Amino acid sequence: MADSAKRSDSARAASRVPIVAGWREWAALPDIGVPWIKVKLDTGARSSALHAFDIEELPGGRVRFSVHPWQDSDADPQTVECDVHDRRVIRSSSGHTQERIVVLMSIELAGRTVLSETTLSNRDQMGFRMLVGREALRQGFVVDPARSFMAGRAPKAVRRRNRGRT
Repeated sequence: MADSAKRSDSARAASRVPIVAGWREWAALPDIGVPWIKVKLDTGARSSALHAFDIEELPGGRVRFSVHPWQDSDADPQTVECDVHDRRVIRSSSGHTQERIVVLMSIELAGRTVLSETTLSNRDQMGFRMLVGREALRQGFVVDPARSFMAGRAPKAVRRRNRGRT
């Protein structure tokens, strides 16, 4: 009994140790079946933001949307349904405001999974399909803005696919 309590305490302590991550990383979105997506860690953004299109509100407080997980590509779209968590007016870095749907979504980064309030928006013209905001990052990450991919790189085939090569 005492051994399991010690293991439990050490596991909790390990989960509180911040993981140092770079300003861009590879992540997974297990709740929506996206095993690889290149993300930008953005301490200036409160919530996370995911590129979504064909956003359709459904009865019962749900939303259906599609995701393109690859940068600069319309390949492999995935259609997802989940609960609407909230609606918020978001101010972009250019000062424009827009009301967005917010969903709760798990983000797996560097072996740690965190729950993130994620807004759905068209990020087609942006460099990254997803931003991970500071509310998600405060759950155990420190960002080193001088580094990239500190959690490791995706397999070569995934990186090639992300660049539009097969």
